[in-house]
Amino acid sequence: MKYVHLFLAILYLSFAIVQWNDPDGLIWIIVYLMISVIAFLAFRGSYHFWFCLVLTITLLVSASFYIPELLDWINDGMPDIADSMKASSPYIELVREFFGLMTALITMTFYLVISKKKKL
Repeated sequence: MKYVHLFLAILYLSFAIVQWNDPDGLIWIIVYLMISVIAFLAFRGSYHFWFCLVLTITLLVSASFYIPELLDWINDGMPDIADSMKASSPYIELVREFFGLMTALITMTFYLVISKKKKL
């Protein structure tokens, strides 16, 4: 399990690095770096329940703001969102961001559960 944490730390660090040219990249860099740090700390055996809880709740609330665009995308027949880096419809970039948040939320939920068990 220890190396899963290291893998996730490197993965989210990589996610942060590729955000440098995104118009709202600073937000994503911060989010992905925080997850990378949490994963790295878990690799080192340190778990931080309250930090994981706050970040998980923040990601969940943030993702909820993208639901209207997600529904537009679904109602439009779920066109390919990875076809090109240029968003051809206004909701495509927002749907991509929603799935980025979902990936981060799943990872943070994983760390929230682990940190809660370690806290007991």
